[in-house]
Amino acid sequence: MSIAEDGGPVIHPELDAEEAQRARTERILKIARWTLPSLVMVLTILAWHLYVTLWEIPHYILPGPGLVAQKMVEDWDLLWPAMLKTGRLTILALLLAVMGGVGLAVAFTQSKWAEMSFFPYAVILQVTPVVAVAPLIQIYVENAFVAALLCAWIVAFFPILSNTTIGLKSADHNLSDLFTIYGATKWQRLRYLSAPSALPFFLGGLKIAGGLALIGAVVAEFVIGRAGTGLGLASTLLEASYRFNFGRLYAALILISVMGVAIFALMSTISYLALYRWHESALKRE
Repeated sequence: MSIAEDGGPVIHPELDAEEAQRARTERILKIARWTLPSLVMVLTILAWHLYVTLWEIPHYILPGPGLVAQKMVEDWDLLWPAMLKTGRLTILALLLAVMGGVGLAVAFTQSKWAEMSFFPYAVILQVTPVVAVAPLIQIYVENAFVAALLCAWIVAFFPILSNTTIGLKSADHNLSDLFTIYGATKWQRLRYLSAPSALPFFLGGLKIAGGLALIGAVVAEFVIGRAGTGLGLASTLLEASYRFNFGRLYAALILISVMGVAIFALMSTISYLALYRWHESALKRE
């Protein structure tokens, strides 16, 4: 703050105007962050309704949003249990991917022999299409839910493993030398140096794996659900297409999309809560 000759503070109108403009811009951005996507959604639904109504599109080609909403209400007793099954399958696959991916990443960084031995097979597991693997898993695993869980785990596993491995290897070399000077053990180095360095990488992989777990669950339900196992939303969607019940089909598709958005929002919240106090990616910019 500047001091005037009479001892009082010097007022800078241009600085006050700049701060007011900055605060106004931040308020506008906060409002726009929610209103713009909502506006786009409303306009999309309106355009969908007008297209179906004005061009008289048959419901078995493209049902209107009103019909989809009606079917979602009428078939909620069917859609809700299916959504719970798909959600449980996705969450379990993600949890197994986190445990397996983090565990193997730690093993890879602690032993080069382990990394050289197993990492190529992790890559092979990732690049093999789950659609091709699912029928084989179904042959050898009698329980349909467990078979679908393995398929979803295969899809979600590699991003956790890859990102965590990179993060564990990204610790600052100067800090690593300091730990060496003070005679830190391997596990002290892992706990106090490598793990904090790997956290942002792990959380980035978690965001990717969350969506991939849902994709893997849906694909597995498509493939395995053909045998009449009656798994989650994807099986409901498939059955609705066979019955030409396109209102239910679109309702199931919308619920799958809502689940995907919810999973991404949850993973983003977890990432923010873990990083906002200290990591550059989550710090608020002035």
